[in-house]
Amino acid sequence: MTIDKTFDPAAIEAKWYAHWETTGAFRPNRPHAEPYTIVNPPPNVTGSLHIGHALDNTLQDILIRHARLQGKDALWVVGTDHAGIATQMVVERQLNAQGQKRTDFTRDAFVAKVWEWKAESGGEITGQLRRLGCSMDWENERFTMDEGFSKAVIKVFVDLYNQGLLYRDKRLVNWDPGLKTAISDLEVETREINGKFWHFKYPLEDGSGFISVATTRPETMLADMAVAVNPSDERYAHLVGKNVRLPITGRLIPIVTDEHADPELGSGAVKITPGHDFNDFEVGKRAGFKASEMFNMLDGEGRVVQTADGLIPAEYIGQYRFGIEGEPTNARKMVVAAMEALGLLEKVEDRVIQTPFGDRSGQVIEPWLTDQWYVDAQTLAKPAIEAARKGKANGGFDIVPKSWEKTYFNWMENIQPWCVSRQLWWGHQIPAWFAADGTCYVAETEEGARALAGAGVELTRDPDVLDTWFSSALWPFGTLGWPDDAGADSQTMLNRHYPNDVLISGFDILFFWDARMAMQGMHFMKEVPWKTLYLHGLVRAADGSKMSKSKGNTVDPLGLIDQYGADALRFFMAAMESQGRDIKMDESRVAGYRNFATKLWNAARFAQSNGISGSHTVHAPKAELAVNRWIIGEVVSTVQKLNKAFAEYRFDGMADVLYHMVFDQFCDWYLELIKPAFIDGEKGEMDAESKIVAGWALDQILVMLHPFMPFITEELWHALSDADHPRGYDIIHAQWPEPNATVDAEAVAEINWVIDTISKTRSFKAELNIAPGTRLTANIAGPQTATIAIIERQGAALSRLGRIDDFVYAPVETNNVAQIIVGDDTIVFALDGVIDLDAERSRISKAIEAAVKERDALAGRLSNAAFVEKAKPDAVEKARADHAEKTAEAERLTAALKRLG
Repeated sequence: MTIDKTFDPAAIEAKWYAHWETTGAFRPNRPHAEPYTIVNPPPNVTGSLHIGHALDNTLQDILIRHARLQGKDALWVVGTDHAGIATQMVVERQLNAQGQKRTDFTRDAFVAKVWEWKAESGGEITGQLRRLGCSMDWENERFTMDEGFSKAVIKVFVDLYNQGLLYRDKRLVNWDPGLKTAISDLEVETREINGKFWHFKYPLEDGSGFISVATTRPETMLADMAVAVNPSDERYAHLVGKNVRLPITGRLIPIVTDEHADPELGSGAVKITPGHDFNDFEVGKRAGFKASEMFNMLDGEGRVVQTADGLIPAEYIGQYRFGIEGEPTNARKMVVAAMEALGLLEKVEDRVIQTPFGDRSGQVIEPWLTDQWYVDAQTLAKPAIEAARKGKANGGFDIVPKSWEKTYFNWMENIQPWCVSRQLWWGHQIPAWFAADGTCYVAETEEGARALAGAGVELTRDPDVLDTWFSSALWPFGTLGWPDDAGADSQTMLNRHYPNDVLISGFDILFFWDARMAMQGMHFMKEVPWKTLYLHGLVRAADGSKMSKSKGNTVDPLGLIDQYGADALRFFMAAMESQGRDIKMDESRVAGYRNFATKLWNAARFAQSNGISGSHTVHAPKAELAVNRWIIGEVVSTVQKLNKAFAEYRFDGMADVLYHMVFDQFCDWYLELIKPAFIDGEKGEMDAESKIVAGWALDQILVMLHPFMPFITEELWHALSDADHPRGYDIIHAQWPEPNATVDAEAVAEINWVIDTISKTRSFKAELNIAPGTRLTANIAGPQTATIAIIERQGAALSRLGRIDDFVYAPVETNNVAQIIVGDDTIVFALDGVIDLDAERSRISKAIEAAVKERDALAGRLSNAAFVEKAKPDAVEKARADHAEKTAEAERLTAALKRLG
């Protein structure tokens, strides 16, 4: 087929993706090949493609397409997460819009509503991933609530319980009053808010005085159980063991010692509310209070309830903990007013307070004492820590970049019990049943629980569901058929593709997901879940700030695809992905890579118009001409560099190597050097050898570029096929280049000499304002024999591309010259009648002076510590970029002046 004049990404993207999917191109259908496996971090079923997804999935697709080209049995597991909280919120909002609420339905009826929503609206992101070009195994798409995966989740819960690694306990949790569920520490955002610091006097029981305490949450005094002082604080030594008569409730509470109390902070005495503060909970335990004895003064909505001792006055019951819209009073306001009326409010200070908020609800989190299910994460973490220490070479896994190892080890070595229960209706309901006396029976089915309980025992199932991250932690093996396929058959999907080869993940879910996969994989499979954990950075706004809808600085990847094409966006992501660094969004770079794709498109059109077609071998053809031996060597070198970059997960390095090969070496130089000259207005015929070599080189380029730019490479692969011998397979199933050739040093030296001569000739013309088409004579005094031979062989190219009429092997007979150094040769150009050298020297000298002045001024600003520390980061970065630009400009102009002699 004839390649269209204009490159139109939209015209080819839908065509080729549909073709790949309908032909099963993404299926792992090579049972005797080496397996290669990646599991996609399952996006929320409620989600849509954001720029972070675009980065994450581009990197994965690059690796999976590369593995496929290497002949491996490549499997990219795809699926979505049921996203318990997010999905339930979406469906509840829909019901609210219809004048209904969740509690109008039975649990089963509401869950049915959620499944209806999923069927109609869920999974939008899967279509968007197709737009990006992701070559996922859609025929085996998974969902964390599908039957097979749910079976794995329930089995893991039961097994952990029976092994003593999962238990029910009364502890403080992060309670989200908006969602009415416990959430993990990782789902809590800490924000700074302007608040108050209230100082109260608590009367001693014997009436002999007071002890002063301070708090940012005065309402919690209704559930105070002690006052703590530091054991070394002599001011309170005589009070330790005595009681305080708590105002408002009249509760007697002891004065205890604990290191938590800081003698230097406030009065040195601290009120202790074990049921509503994480630090106080630990102090309370050390003081001898059992969790079951600790007071809980709030319900799930954050309203005051009666404590077990019944001492909270009736007027406080039902009050919200602090200010809420539409309610004129609240517990905080009432407590402060009561303390002031009693003369027990000493003072109030303004203070900026670190306050925890739920990342989804935006509600202030309440530490709440409740019964929840916990995983013994400390025990499960030990093998996962050891696996990371051992590394891939010793049966463990590598963390790339290594700079994240310290963070991983620090978190894992200090890991806390993992609360895995959530007070939701949508999710995996916990497989635990309770008898009337509170006895718990854990089993995979209700029948199993009844068998454990015995005949005649009434059982009620735990209404809670499991944390979404609990189920997704099983993704590397639960998606491959575990536990059903855990037998000895080596050809099951599980046994072939576990452990996975690599996990690509944003660093922001290292603890949410990655570490938990490591723990569960090591425990249940006795092997690491993946051999390499690659952590990429975040995609930030152009100024380096974090993207957020509230700032209005988010970028829609689908909009970029519509404007520039998926291939351009993908190449941008790879080029900008540098290990250990975040990516700054730069739409101009995406546009630049669209131009890069257009350059390749036009190169293919040139090839086709000159009778160049695709090759039928991965091995390099024989070549006699230096230019063809040179481009074969360039392909060899590119393959070597690319293989090394893949092995090291250097995505930016991969893109850089390919860009240089395609844009510079192949398009700008090779095609120009082999382009047939026009003689008497007629285009000449390209020689047969160059056609064969060019076709082979272009094929290798398309294959190497395919993982990064799959659509354009597939289109051109077929467009360049020989009409009499069409391609027998798509490029997605082509063979990774194996040139079976070496770099020809003589050819490299020869063509590099030609390129250097032409480039430097063009440069000095531009610097001296000489028209590019001006033809000149080059003088070389005492040339080397090898140089003369190169000029004789490459004279036509030097004349056509360098506009050099002739080479004279003698000194030039004028002082009006410019000279360039190429290798060991000094090439001098006579400029009589071309330019006024004195005027040019003056112009360049003035330009150098201006560039140096600006360079030094910028250097002064950058050496000023006050500027670097206090200025906005983007201002500092711009100053550095401007300094580098002016430095380079001064050096370039100085070199130009030197060339004038």
